Amino acid sequence: MLAENDRLPRKQQYTAHKIFEILQIEGYQGSESRVRLHFTQWNKNHRAPALFLPLEFEPGKDAQADWGEAIAIIAGVRQTMQIFVMWLSHSRRRFVMAFPSQKQESFFYGHVCAFEQFGGVPWRISYDNLSTAVGLMAEGKGRRENQTFVSFRSYYLFESHFCQPAAGWEKGGVEASVEFSRRNFMVPIPDVASFEDLNLHLLKACLKDDQRWVSRQGETIGQMWEHERPHQRSLPPFAYDCCATACARLNGYSMRHGLHSG
Repeated sequence: MLAENDRLPRKQQYTAHKIFEILQIEGYQGSESRVRLHFTQWNKNHRAPALFLPLEFEPGKDAQADWGEAIAIIAGVRQTMQIFVMWLSHSRRRFVMAFPSQKQESFFYGHVCAFEQFGGVPWRISYDNLSTAVGLMAEGKGRRENQTFVSFRSYYLFESHFCQPAAGWEKGGVEASVEFSRRNFMVPIPDVASFEDLNLHLLKACLKDDQRWVSRQGETIGQMWEHERPHQRSLPPFAYDCCATACARLNGYSMRHGLHSG
């Protein structure tokens, strides 16, 4: 049955429990744990292990950004909030900020605050297919970016990279960073007076995380970032104005066309 699994559809293969049930019908009187142990050992000896290639990133060249959800208590009200995370691929330094929603203004403002915290702008940032950045998905690998997002990244002069659907490994660093931040910065559930207090808590947690050592790195996150910082693009003299804008036509009374006072 174990050998037959290689020829069966992936979702209809024998499990350890199913093999145990069949063996019981044949007269087997041992335990299921013994069958599971043999099942695991057989697969280990007869199947090639998964191979992974560690990635190395040049300083300042790459970053990843994504959203995640978390629970916090704000002014006595328990609520779900959106967590913006940006992660530098070389130093593993992270920036985390909470927002009430994933509106485009929040998306841009998260970038602006992250750039200020990082002391520069990464040359390329990878994203999922976020609606705040991608207006309409094109065929194949192409993406049609939201025009407002194009204006934003043109202001900071960074390149955007959009991952393929269901290809989480393309930005696995930030996805792991979202989960790390939620489990380490949001546990126990924060109970604060305002979003400002919550974001101050998250910023302090990020700064404390700079002291951590990461596997395969000979220095702390903060020390790696000090080497990475001068390789980023310089910040512009003024931060981008993160607000929603709309065009309106006024009538002769300097009122928006189509609106009437009551």
